[in-house]
Amino acid sequence: MVIFNAFKNAALKIKMFGELVMFSHTLFSLPFAIISMVWAAGGWPSGRVMLWGLIALIGARNGANAFNRLADRAFDKANPRTAHRHLPQRLLMEKEVILFIIINYAIFIVASGMLNLLCLVLSPVAILLISSYSYTKRFTFLSHLYLGFVIASAPIGAWFAVTGNIAFTPFVIGTVVMLWIAGFDIIYGTQDIEFDRRHGLWSIPSFFGLENALRIAQGLHFIMIMLLLFLYVWRDLGWIYLVGIGIATILLMAEHKIIKPSNRKLMKVASYNLNQVISMVILLCTLVDYFYFS
Repeated sequence: MVIFNAFKNAALKIKMFGELVMFSHTLFSLPFAIISMVWAAGGWPSGRVMLWGLIALIGARNGANAFNRLADRAFDKANPRTAHRHLPQRLLMEKEVILFIIINYAIFIVASGMLNLLCLVLSPVAILLISSYSYTKRFTFLSHLYLGFVIASAPIGAWFAVTGNIAFTPFVIGTVVMLWIAGFDIIYGTQDIEFDRRHGLWSIPSFFGLENALRIAQGLHFIMIMLLLFLYVWRDLGWIYLVGIGIATILLMAEHKIIKPSNRKLMKVASYNLNQVISMVILLCTLVDYFYFS
């Protein structure tokens, strides 16, 4: 019984840490990282690179998300929309979260070192960048773009992991990710316009207002699609890739159509669920196009 309870408690902690870092949202960055690795390798990279690249991505992402929750715990507690989260409710203690952050960043550094020297040298810089996002909302409405920039490090780092060199293509993929993430983070941020204004937090919705913020999000997603079409020409891709971009465009249009800040369920669909589908559609169509129609 003691052993059973220990396993039960451990499983519960793992579940709570998974919820803390929103592990399912890995689908935002992972598909583009895989595309970057495949293009960099000219096919599937070695199992070793895939393994350590995935470990590095998960370690960096988990550490950064946990750091963000720790940095924002006071705001999360004050905001009725987020007051149920683990730190405000003391379901997880601050010391536990700090230890979790340290372990995940250490995993990221070790995994980076197992890839190549460039990744190892850049790993502390990456940690600084992904951690500093948590404070940008205190002083600039460009925090959405900074978040996108941070997550864009996944496909850029994936390219570095395979080649050990800097190239043009991964930065285009990274810009696609940055604009895409920033766009739907703006949509997500429309739920907190009044809260942000009262608490001195900066965001595009609180600074520009609801309607203007949604126009900015639409503009960012339009440029994202244009860059994906640029990659079609630049990488000499095929029609299956274009089908994927077409489906992604339709889903983005649906996303902007259903936005209603007062409806939390719809906002979750618009900000998260549809975008998880978008990233998987782009991944699958890109891989099918690359391996079977190139």
